[in-house]
Amino acid sequence: MTAPDQPRRQLPPEHSAYETKAGHAANDAQAPTATGGTAAEAGRSAEEGGWRAPAGRSVVASAVKSLALVAPAVIGLVRLFTGAGWPTWGLVTACAAAAVLIVGGVAAYDVARLRSTRWRLTGERLELRSGIAVRRARAIPRDRVRSVDLRADPVLRLLGLTVVKVGTGERVADGDELTLDPLTRHDAETLRRTLLLGAAADEQSGDGLDRDAPLAELRWSWVRYAPLTVWTFAGAAVVLGVAYKAAERLGLEDLAEQAAGPVWDWVSDHPLPAVVLLLTANVAVGALGAVLLFAESWGRYRLDREPGRLRLRRGLLTTRSLTLEERRLRGVEVSEPLLLRLGGGARVKAIATGLGKAADSESEDVGALTPPLPRPLAWRLADAIARGNAGTDAGAGLVRHPPAARRRRVVRAVVVVVVLAAVAGVVSWSVPWPQPWMRAWVWAVPAVAAPVAWWGAVTGARSLGHALAGRHLVTRHGAVVRRTVALERAGISGWTITESFFQRRAGLVTVSATTAAGDGHYEVLDVGRGDGLELAARAAPDLLEPFLLRPADGTEQAGGWVNKRAARPVDGPSAKWAGTEPR
Repeated sequence: MTAPDQPRRQLPPEHSAYETKAGHAANDAQAPTATGGTAAEAGRSAEEGGWRAPAGRSVVASAVKSLALVAPAVIGLVRLFTGAGWPTWGLVTACAAAAVLIVGGVAAYDVARLRSTRWRLTGERLELRSGIAVRRARAIPRDRVRSVDLRADPVLRLLGLTVVKVGTGERVADGDELTLDPLTRHDAETLRRTLLLGAAADEQSGDGLDRDAPLAELRWSWVRYAPLTVWTFAGAAVVLGVAYKAAERLGLEDLAEQAAGPVWDWVSDHPLPAVVLLLTANVAVGALGAVLLFAESWGRYRLDREPGRLRLRRGLLTTRSLTLEERRLRGVEVSEPLLLRLGGGARVKAIATGLGKAADSESEDVGALTPPLPRPLAWRLADAIARGNAGTDAGAGLVRHPPAARRRRVVRAVVVVVVLAAVAGVVSWSVPWPQPWMRAWVWAVPAVAAPVAWWGAVTGARSLGHALAGRHLVTRHGAVVRRTVALERAGISGWTITESFFQRRAGLVTVSATTAAGDGHYEVLDVGRGDGLELAARAAPDLLEPFLLRPADGTEQAGGWVNKRAARPVDGPSAKWAGTEPR
C-alpha cells in the first residue's frame, strides 16, 4: 500500500537547499519525472511516488575502481609474508583473499548506497534522499538552478554513466551542489535539458544541441601554449617527490635509494654537465607532462551557445559538460600569465553565479571557458560571450591611471632592493665564509632582484587601466598575471572605496566593485580619487549617488564632487566622500 498524500512542505524562502537528518520528509504529490525508463522502473517509481534510484551499473564501476586499492595492499602483503617465510601458495592465497575482501567490501557499500538513495524532479524542485546510517533529504527549487555539470571518468564512460552536479550559486562549504552519482548518460542529458530549458523547449530542441557553428572548438595547434606555464620547470621535480613518497609508503624506499645512488655519484663527479643535463631533462619532462595534461583536459573541447545558455564540453579521458544560463553570466575575464603572454596567448574565464568550487583533483579553474589560445582569438571570443560589449583588443580605449600610480610601484621596487641589499651586506660581513669568493655570491640576490623589481613596477603600471564599455565596467591590472575583467554593470551590488596612508598622500584610491559572481569583487587599482568616484558613480549611479553631492552651483567640472557630510566643494581634481577626511 502506498502512504496517503501529505500536505506539501514548503521550502524556506531564504535557502535554495535544505538538509535533515531525521529521516525522509513527507512525500509530495506525484509530479512528472524528468526521465523515462523501463516498465519495471516505471512501476517501482509509481509505487514510491516518482522517486528514482541511481543507475545500478554503479556497482560495477565501484568494483573496477577498487582495484586501485588492491595493488598497494598486495604489495604490502608480499613484503610482509615474504620476510616471514611464507610458502608461495600461502602468499597467493592471502593476496587473493585480500583482493576479494577489498572489491567485495567496496561493491557491498555501493549496493547499500544505491538502495538508500532516491531522487526525483517535480514541477517545483529537484529532490534527493541519501544516507546509509544517517538519512538526509535535500531539495533545490528549480528556479534556483544556476548550472548543471556532467562528468564521467573513463570507467563511467565505458559503462554509459555520468555524474550530475546541479549548482545553486550559494557560497557555502557544503550544500551548494546536489550530486546525482551516477545516472545513465541518457537520463543525465534529459535532466540537464529539463532543468535549464524546460519540457516544452526540450521537445522543440530534439536532441537539445544547437545546430549553429560553435563559439570555439579545439585546434590542436593550441597545444604549443601548453608548456608556457611554471609547472613546465617544476613539474618533473614535483613528480619525483610524489613518486618517492609513494615508494616510501609502500616500503620500497630501499629500492628507490639503490636506483638513485649511482645517479647521485655521477652528478657528484661531473657537476657542470650534470646540472645542464638535469635542467634540460626537467624542462623536457615538464613540457611533455603539460602537453599530456592539455590533451586530457581539453581534448574534444567545444563551446556552444544554445538558446539562453552556454555549454562547454571537454575532456579526452574524463569528460565534462558544463551548462551555464546566460542570464546568470555577469561578465568575462581574459587572463594572461607571464609566460603565456610572452608566447602570444591568453585564456577566457566566465564570471557567473552558480559556479561551484573546483575539486581537489581538478587541474582547471571551474570558470575556465577556453584552453590557452591565441590572444586575438581570446579577445574575439570574450567579446562574443559578452554580446559585443566587453571592450576591444589589447585594452584599446582604456583610461590610463595617473603618474602617481607608477611612482608608487617604482618606490616599492626601490625599497625592496634596498632592503635586500642591506641584508646582503650584513650577511656578507658578519658570517665567516670558508672562501673569500663566496662572500660575493650573497650580493647576487639584490643584483638579480633589482632588474626584476624594476620590470614588475613598470609592467604593472602599464597594465593599469579602466573604462565603461556599454553595459560593462572594464578593469585591467597585473604584471605577472595580467587580468582584464569586463563586469556587467547591472551585476554590481556595492562599492568598496579603500585609501591607504600612502595612497591618500598620492591622491589615489582603489575602487572595488562587489558582485555575487566570480571572485566576489573586482578592483580598479590606484585610480585618481576624482576619477575613481566618477567611475563608480557612472557605472552604478544608484549605489554611490546617495553619498556624493555635486557642487551647489550645478557646474560640471572634473572631480567636482562634494563630501556630503562637509557640504562644501573639493578643490582640485581630487574628490572626497563621507568619512574619509584625515583626522
